[in-house]
Amino acid sequence: MQLDKPADICLSIGCQIQKNAPMSEHTSFRIGGPADLLVTVPDAAKMGQVKSIFDKEEIPVLILGNGTNMLVSDKGIEGVVIKADAQRIQPELRDGLVFCQGGVPLKKLCRFARDNGMSGLEFAYGIPGTVGGAVYMNAGAFNGQMSDVLFWAEAYFDDSGIVRVEQDKLNLGYRHSVFMEKRGVVTGAAFLLKPDIPEKIDLRMEEFMRRRREKQPLEYPSAGSFFKRPKGFFAGALIESSGLKGKTVGGAQVSEKHAGFIINTGGATCNDVQRLADALIKCVMRDHQVMLQPEVCFIGRE
Repeated sequence: MQLDKPADICLSIGCQIQKNAPMSEHTSFRIGGPADLLVTVPDAAKMGQVKSIFDKEEIPVLILGNGTNMLVSDKGIEGVVIKADAQRIQPELRDGLVFCQGGVPLKKLCRFARDNGMSGLEFAYGIPGTVGGAVYMNAGAFNGQMSDVLFWAEAYFDDSGIVRVEQDKLNLGYRHSVFMEKRGVVTGAAFLLKPDIPEKIDLRMEEFMRRRREKQPLEYPSAGSFFKRPKGFFAGALIESSGLKGKTVGGAQVSEKHAGFIINTGGATCNDVQRLADALIKCVMRDHQVMLQPEVCFIGRE
């Protein structure tokens, strides 16, 4: 792959470039080998432009948010990883809606909504990841999900560029959206929230965060809940009832605090996590006749 020419074009439009970027530094699991090239764009609106530069050269492209719902191969990622510089981007109020670019962390959006007396996103406070990633997978917690408050979203599609998708076209379901169906890259989203007193909003946010700290292993690197919720069951409860809480493979472990989480206790590899996940799937199927499906995406070289 010839990366130098498209990389130079990206530099000319204000992007940052890093060759052989270790993905363990860019994922919440703290696992993953190097990407051939990491391109950091100054704002999410340029993601489509940058992606098209590499698409023309037939170079594989991965759009990265906060790297919170993925497990990257120990051999790394072939091609280019593109992410937005979240430090430079701020949410804003637009015609009664809260608008935010896709690369902004959810926590930052939740705090902005609170500070402006807008309620509805409290459930999302503490969900790791970016706004774009949360919209893409219709993230949720504590009986709330993005579909409850999402008014419209903008996304880049290979065949049409950046397009606004209205609420009735988003096809939002459990951990699902139209962007999964059509390989759209979410560049921004608008949320319809309700006015409330900031102090009351803050109390609800902190209560959700307290419950997270109490029940989830936030002190260890992980990708959040590893498996999707099987219909009629809870993945963590099934794993625990099979006696698998605390099970380890290398540096990967089923959390002692919450069996729905696989954590990196230190030095875990992608292979460790995959072997552990495979063991959990087999044991739960044997004991409960339920097939667990990973919520975490496996990415990178075989």
